[in-house]
Amino acid sequence: MLKSNIFVISGPSGAGEDSIIEGLKKFFPIERVITTTTRAMRPRETQGNPYFFVSQKEFQKKIADGNLAEYAQQYNGNYYGVTFDELERVRNSGKIGIWKIEYKGVKTVKSKYPEIIAIFINAPSLEVLENRIRRRDNVSKEYIEERTKYTKEWMRHTDIYDYTVINEEGKLDEAIEKVAKIIKNHI
Repeated sequence: MLKSNIFVISGPSGAGEDSIIEGLKKFFPIERVITTTTRAMRPRETQGNPYFFVSQKEFQKKIADGNLAEYAQQYNGNYYGVTFDELERVRNSGKIGIWKIEYKGVKTVKSKYPEIIAIFINAPSLEVLENRIRRRDNVSKEYIEERTKYTKEWMRHTDIYDYTVINEEGKLDEAIEKVAKIIKNHI
């Protein structure tokens, strides 16, 4: 079987994917796969960090031209996708590529690139996820309800992943180590 230096890290809001990805830097040189999106840039974000920001029109052109390895329109109406050029950049980086996407993207990736290992990050329960989202700054009741509904849908698709790692409360380092071990076993 082909091996890939790119690994998918995926999970619902509050699961801790970003914290785990940050923690993996203790184990490997990491190169993030940068997603292109149509959502608006937020304060402290820049072009290429954490996304490439484009207009709806530009994104539609990428779709029409066949430049996207995967893409999806998300719950918020915005498009998110990764270009073939971006995957090639990460493949050739000499580092461990980390591709953070949601389940719709994972389905596409696994059908096109079965050699890419997909790791599902989850919390012990929906309640824990909701509490983690509530602890974030300035989140509305509507946002929490929207994320919870989306998470419930997400849970219906966990079979598409190669591995599941539960990020228990207060045990982030253990979750990071589990993910690092999975990656080590595949490189």
